[in-house]
Amino acid sequence: MRTSPRPQIRLLALALSTALLGGVAASATAQAPTTATAPAKVDIPFEQFTLPNGLHVIVHTDRKAPIVAVNLWYHVGSKDEPAGRSGFAHLFEHLMFNGSENAPGEFFAPFEQAGATDMNGTTNTDRTNYFENVPTTALDMALWMESDRMGHLVGAIDQKTLDEQRGVVQNEKRQGENQPYGQLREVVARTMYPVGHPYHHTTIGSMNDLNAASLDDVKTWFKTWYGPNNSVLVLAGDIDLATAKEKVAKYFGDIPATPTMAQPKVDIAVLKKDGRTTLEDKVPQVMVQRLWNVPQAATQDADLLDLVSDVLGGSASSRLDARLVHKDQLVDSIGTANYNSQLAGNFSIRATVKTGVDEAKVEAVINEELARLIKDGPTEEELERAKTTYRASFIRGIERIGGFGGKADALASCATFTGDPGCFRASLANVNNATVEQVRAAAAKWLGNPSHTFVVKPGARQPLVEETSAKPKPFTTPKPDAKYTTTASTVDRKAGVPKVESFPDLKFPALQHAKLKNGSTVVLAERHEIPVVNISYDFDGGYASDHGGKLGTAGFATSMLGEGAGELGSLAFKSRSEELGAAMEAGASLDGATASLSALKENLDASVGLFSTMLRAPRFEPSEINRVKAQWIAGIAQEKARPQTAALRVLPPLLYGEAHPYGIPFTGSGTETAIAALGREDLLNYQKQWLRPEKATVIVVGDTTLAQIVPMLDKYFGDWKGEGEAKAGVEIPAVKRPAKPRVFLIDQPGAVQANIYAGELMPSTKDAGSVQLGLSNDVLGGTFTSRLNMNLREDKHWSYGARTVLTNALGQRPFLSVAPVQIDKTAESVAEMQREIVEYTTGKAPATAAEVDKIVANELRSQPGAYETADAVMSTIGGIVRYGRPDNWVQVRNEQVAAFTPAQANAAAKGIDANALTWVIVGDLSKIQAPIEALKLGELSVIDADGKPVTAAKAQAKPAK
Repeated sequence: MRTSPRPQIRLLALALSTALLGGVAASATAQAPTTATAPAKVDIPFEQFTLPNGLHVIVHTDRKAPIVAVNLWYHVGSKDEPAGRSGFAHLFEHLMFNGSENAPGEFFAPFEQAGATDMNGTTNTDRTNYFENVPTTALDMALWMESDRMGHLVGAIDQKTLDEQRGVVQNEKRQGENQPYGQLREVVARTMYPVGHPYHHTTIGSMNDLNAASLDDVKTWFKTWYGPNNSVLVLAGDIDLATAKEKVAKYFGDIPATPTMAQPKVDIAVLKKDGRTTLEDKVPQVMVQRLWNVPQAATQDADLLDLVSDVLGGSASSRLDARLVHKDQLVDSIGTANYNSQLAGNFSIRATVKTGVDEAKVEAVINEELARLIKDGPTEEELERAKTTYRASFIRGIERIGGFGGKADALASCATFTGDPGCFRASLANVNNATVEQVRAAAAKWLGNPSHTFVVKPGARQPLVEETSAKPKPFTTPKPDAKYTTTASTVDRKAGVPKVESFPDLKFPALQHAKLKNGSTVVLAERHEIPVVNISYDFDGGYASDHGGKLGTAGFATSMLGEGAGELGSLAFKSRSEELGAAMEAGASLDGATASLSALKENLDASVGLFSTMLRAPRFEPSEINRVKAQWIAGIAQEKARPQTAALRVLPPLLYGEAHPYGIPFTGSGTETAIAALGREDLLNYQKQWLRPEKATVIVVGDTTLAQIVPMLDKYFGDWKGEGEAKAGVEIPAVKRPAKPRVFLIDQPGAVQANIYAGELMPSTKDAGSVQLGLSNDVLGGTFTSRLNMNLREDKHWSYGARTVLTNALGQRPFLSVAPVQIDKTAESVAEMQREIVEYTTGKAPATAAEVDKIVANELRSQPGAYETADAVMSTIGGIVRYGRPDNWVQVRNEQVAAFTPAQANAAAKGIDANALTWVIVGDLSKIQAPIEALKLGELSVIDADGKPVTAAKAQAKPAK
């Protein structure tokens, strides 16, 4: 379950990902004339009805896959919490995953058996939602489960469950605050809205209020808010109106309405004067964020401010990017965002200031550019580019029926806050019809108001002092409105959860093959649901190719490909991509590199042309290299400041050895020294050796055919040839495991959590037992209901989530056990992780038939939903290519999954040696070092964020209290 800060109601207006990549020599064909097709009409058609008890139901039919998105929104969020009860809405989101009166136990269990995907719940200021995609045949089960927790929850809430989920939520709060700049969210809420405003406190609430929550309090809260008349249910996918009416009435019709609670009035709370707040934190550089209170969602001004954001700082070619990142080079990053909620919104400008730069200079430039935009408005070109970006984001978003930001979310959001499930149409129209003067006027009206600037500077983090909790006022639940009635139910709740007797078969798209004139192989999977074509050019030469050279070269070189290509400089290239509504990305992974394009069908030809220029004719201008190098080095400092990435930087060299191709930071960013030494020749050499077409594969997934796409690819890439002899792949030698456990500690003074990592090398992804090892890992820690997570999160509630993962690799791949835990339970958590691993791998607690059946069922039954998106299909094809698998790999793997047994799980588990683990633990050593030493787990060393020994740290560390 996840808490979100206050996302825009227009959930489908997602930010485009505009990344980078690099190429080879320029070609005349890269500038060939382009053609465009007519723009496709985009919409989310729907039908709706309301039950007599007030449940508003919306139905969207999409037959592309045999799955249905079930998305249930309750119109209650942290805005509705009275003084002294902060965090109740989010706490209840968690409680509602702990079983109901007729389905005790984990809510996830029957969904895992049925193969549900995109299953989660979220809370923000304004609403709580629960969602899952299920096979069509499992819809009755899903509706039974959702209706049982709506109508039959109170009896299932006991003190043990309350204490358990309260602990989980408090660790979620610690996890957020433990990140660099993580205290800012709390400070922003307190500052931007006055005491008494519904947005004055954060969604996750205060520790004091959470501790004060009683069983009676939470039961009263549920009886007040979680009824059908305060809910919207969206069914999207393989469903029709008649079926929806019959099934929803059957399962929800007998649930009585709850009171009709008044919604708080819209209160934008425009600031009366400018303000400034400065914090110190364990951060590598200064961050400046300036905020205004602006109009609520579903208003024309909110839509216009989205365009203001794009022009000012929300796109790669925006004014603030052009000025502060490219021209003046005062910041490493700059961004704007327009966050809209039910009662008000926030417009944000956020900059990460270059080390050594006075933030006042950055703020002066921001003021300049903002004043210019308010005075003159955007240019016609800027406005059209922003409109295209908005439309392209919407189109990509509606590929998904459910999950975060899918079609069901958009319909539910609109219905909840406006009563009209189609309110997104008004936003699309507002954006499409916006004029330069309207956008300028919106900027002047709202960004001319007072704002508050927050500055976070490097220094000693101080604990965030909570505001004094207020004493809650007495509350008596009002009576429900008499207009709501119930209908008789035919459901026998005591019979338990409906069994799912059959499941739809997976229909993975057929893979079609072709060869380009340049020697590249083309693999196509047709997907015609949305007018988008996705292309991925896959090469060898990932992070491992940095071995013997400058660490970070692969990642840096590929990142530079989009920083100008052909005749276009960096900003001009990004601007052209945005004009086309195209998303171009490039980067490296452990064993390879990829350049990708997501193009609107209407602009496919021009987009492929620009994509080819990026790959074939990157400019690699020295001035741009130096600019990006400074940003890259600042990014490494940020990695070292974050406990998760700090661990992932030092763990691989400890597992593989620094002389091994994989003995590098798994972030791929390299080291400051290596990046500082990179020059243009290094990038050209990388491009010449690795980014060449002969052995490459072009994966295409989307709205096209082989007959259409191959000539277009040949048009732009056909005469592309690599220079010189192609480099052989990287040789990956085998590594012996250590003879005994090792423990490495990294100090993070003031941390409220410790991040625990335990790693060990396992056979390659290409190993014949790879599938069995992966499934065996699921028993231990690979799923939500796995042993490790149930122990540390649900039983002990010491962690927000614990897991084990296997990272794919051509060579030996790492097995990692990962858990962020509250600081005072670090040693105990390490002991529990060690115990779980030992007992599973030695056979003391072998995999049970029930555990294996659950995993097999979920793996096989979830696939119709798992392959809903083009990205998911492309990822699987990428694995087929990278690891030399057959075209029918999905079917081959499914046969192995179906045949998986507890004996195979236990045999695979024996490949993990709990006595050869390497532990990396990041936390406040004054609190955790002595208790960890007392475990006598293995030889203990203290290291810094570069993995170097810190000999004095042990002596200086204070004993734990």
